[in-house]
Amino acid sequence: MNVHRHGTDAAPTFPGTAARAAETDLTARIPAQNWKEVVDSGYLRLFHPPTVGGTGADGAAQVAAMESLARACPSTYWSATVSALLCANLISTYGDLRVHGQLLEGLLSGRLLAAFAVVETTAGSDAGTYTTTVRPAGEPDGGFVIDGEKSRITNAPDADVAVALARREKAAGDDGPDWCLAFVDLRQPGVRRYDIPRMGLRGMPWGGLVFSDARVSAQDVVPVPLDELSEGMTWGWLLVSVAAVAVAESALTASVRHAGERVSFGRPLAHMEGVQAQIAQSRAQIDAARLLARRAAGERAAGRSARSLIAMLKIYATEMAVDVTARAVQIHGASGVTQGHEVERLYRDAQMNVIGAFASNRLREQVAEGMGLGPAVYEPFDWLRPSGLGDAAVGLDASDMSAEAA
Repeated sequence: MNVHRHGTDAAPTFPGTAARAAETDLTARIPAQNWKEVVDSGYLRLFHPPTVGGTGADGAAQVAAMESLARACPSTYWSATVSALLCANLISTYGDLRVHGQLLEGLLSGRLLAAFAVVETTAGSDAGTYTTTVRPAGEPDGGFVIDGEKSRITNAPDADVAVALARREKAAGDDGPDWCLAFVDLRQPGVRRYDIPRMGLRGMPWGGLVFSDARVSAQDVVPVPLDELSEGMTWGWLLVSVAAVAVAESALTASVRHAGERVSFGRPLAHMEGVQAQIAQSRAQIDAARLLARRAAGERAAGRSARSLIAMLKIYATEMAVDVTARAVQIHGASGVTQGHEVERLYRDAQMNVIGAFASNRLREQVAEGMGLGPAVYEPFDWLRPSGLGDAAVGLDASDMSAEAA
């Protein structure tokens, strides 16, 4: 295994994947060679204990490996880590290893790819609006069917299995949870997929899943309280945060290199005070985010809840990466906004992390609630009409203009 030294942690490297990053973005497809490199590195097994086929890496090692792959290619990182970290952890936590052991091994070996199907077309963070439902099939052999549409889902166009969040249609007397995780075979009739074009992470498979009476066996429907499930979903916040740190580090590396090579007004950009300040600010922000990521991952890998830490990390790291990549674009000047340039690609990728997994503004509300402020309360109120701002400006409304003309 190729390794590089990052601080005190050794992590696998992905030189071929890095060399193909621009191609992956341009073609909107992850090359097969990337998957082979990821599998051969042992990356997919890092996040799990040996009892389920993993290698039992500690939090620091996990973060170092995650950042290494995300630096090589953010799209490949997202696809692999959603499957092997987020989905596989949900299966091992809530599934039955006697039943789902082969499914889990398929994900850790890279033989199978999973999608975490949560978000729907009507909303992202608001689970109360979700309508995807699992109900009994009503047939002698039992089992269930799932109906609904999941949208903006990583790996949806290519995945073999979905870990889908759905409502349960409960029979009389069933006082179990209203929600479940359904492990859905996506290679069956009743499943339709589609791709969604996007600004960044173009190589990552991303799109929608439409379930129309798709079959789900009884053992693959796991009732889970929604508040309990939210703890497991923090793995998704962590993987997005590390992606943001990696994107920012790549943008900073490109900026330092360019500042040392580019000569303007008789001196390298690196000798200009304004450029130095931008680079120093980026260095401080990235290292702060990385330290918080290692702390959060260490807590989580040790089996302790790190929900608040990871929420704060997700907010800070993703918005920090946007700042750092924007500085990189500015330092590179016109080349930085040229399609196909490294920092142009990184800037687009950074924006995706702010939205991914859970909107940062909603996380801010949750962090505040955890500090004892209670939930944010919304009272409907018309802020515009009392001030006159709700009325159309004279001459701008087509109907008013027609009336005046008449």
